[in-house]
Parts: sequence; C-alpha cells; structure tokens
Amino acid sequence: MELKHLERRVDELLQRLTALKSENRSLRESQSALISERARLIEKTELARSRVEAMITRLRAMEQDS
Repeated sequence: MELKHLERRVDELLQRLTALKSENRSLRESQSALISERARLIEKTELARSRVEAMITRLRAMEQDS
C-alpha cells in the first residue's frame, strides 16, 4: 500500500516537473520577446530624440537669422 502511495506521489511530482519546465520555457520566450521589444523601443526613442533635437537646432538657427 505504501509503495502505491509513493508511486502516485512520484507520478504527481513528474507531472508537476513537466508543467514547470513548460511554464519556464514559455516565460523565457516571453522574456526574450520583451527584451527585443524594449531594445526596439529604445532605438525608436533615440531616433525621435535626435530628430527633435535637430529640429530645435534648425529653429534656433532660423530665429537667429531673422
């Protein structure tokens, strides 16, 4: 009887292990996607910042010419 209980417990633990491995894989994939998205957004923000700074510089130059 105790052996059956142990077998069931081992089976439960193996199922839990499988589920946790799957969840871990999914979380790692999500993390990777979020890291890529963050890098893309940082790049996009830097580009926008550069453009705005260039526009401000041009506006100041136009202002001084007037």
